[in-house]
Amino acid sequence: MSDLIQIQVINGNTYAPMTLGIDQSAQAARAQQTRVDTTQPKAGPQSIESYYDEYLAIPGILEQVVLGKDHYDAFVIACWGDPGVEAAREITTKPVIGIAEASMYVANMLAARWGVVTTQHRALDMIEKTIAKTGFAQRCVSIRTTGIPVIETENARSATLEALESAGRLAIEQDRAEALCLGCAGMSRLDVELEQRLGVPVIDAVAAAVKLAEALVGLHKQTSKALTYRLPEIKPISGFPDYMQPEAFRPLNPPSDAELA
Repeated sequence: MSDLIQIQVINGNTYAPMTLGIDQSAQAARAQQTRVDTTQPKAGPQSIESYYDEYLAIPGILEQVVLGKDHYDAFVIACWGDPGVEAAREITTKPVIGIAEASMYVANMLAARWGVVTTQHRALDMIEKTIAKTGFAQRCVSIRTTGIPVIETENARSATLEALESAGRLAIEQDRAEALCLGCAGMSRLDVELEQRLGVPVIDAVAAAVKLAEALVGLHKQTSKALTYRLPEIKPISGFPDYMQPEAFRPLNPPSDAELA
């Protein structure tokens, strides 16, 4: 492997200003020997604020991974719900990092009790399920929603900062959170100011994911193909192009069921 590490950061939505903001965070976090390319799906919702949005976003996110799997050393899915992260791990041996999981790992190493401050109130169930999936439900002591639409996190930065500060204070004072994860990619680059205001570690999820991606590449680790993240079974998938068909992901040659028996 060359010294150059190449990471593709994929915005989960199709809002170009947010893709630019995510890229700014990723570029600021990367090491000198790392190249980061930030992209967005060709098709999908402008923002992800519901399960419907999330499920419609996933095919476009996976397409970005498919198109980049031979060109990058790792992938970052830059949406705090980590949409499609498990499916992405099936179609590449390269590490795939979701920003939610990355931010929670970082928070878990910095604080005994931590929380998440995020966007729309309706996202609470989605956030709870994302946390539970990572196994950190017992360490996360607070989820505070602000009611801010996802797009506004990019377009109304001052209002977003104020809302996050208010929610963060509640998490610290009422829930005894000792660190906070910013629960939306659009909140990137607000961590430093919030740390100064709140006095606890605040994690920029995009930055955390880029650093963890660099670490996994540096450790020469790949996604396990032993069982769960094996390549998808070969079958026709109607309405999708040839490069999205399971046979296009070969010749990774995962072990057969007979070999696993």
